[in-house]
Amino acid sequence: MKLFTGLVFCSLVLGVSSQDWLEFLGQAYDGAKDMWRAYSDMREANYKNSDKYFHARGNYDAAQRGPGGVWAAEVISDFREAYPRLTDRLKHGDSGHGLEDSLADQEANRWGRSGKDPNYYRPPGLPDKY
Repeated sequence: MKLFTGLVFCSLVLGVSSQDWLEFLGQAYDGAKDMWRAYSDMREANYKNSDKYFHARGNYDAAQRGPGGVWAAEVISDFREAYPRLTDRLKHGDSGHGLEDSLADQEANRWGRSGKDPNYYRPPGLPDKY
């Protein structure tokens, strides 16, 4: 609810029209679907050393939707990286387990969101389907 209130407030301050918000929300929805597709493909492929590619690809595809897609990709990526670390920390104390991998994932996320080619992270031999 706070997020929605914040978005409405920002739109009033910035003078954003309702049509612009509808477009933004549509981009965010489509961007979230792009992120889900990349995640589903990553699970289906189950290919060694491919997760950075799928992170970059999901963020890239979402960002191509526009500002709403970029926003959705950033929110989903940040949550996806923070949640496992938080639950691990709660279960096992401040072990720092997976921090390096999480930082590398976030770099791949930023790479894709910035419009750079996700194939930079593509592992050799990953089927062309992906």
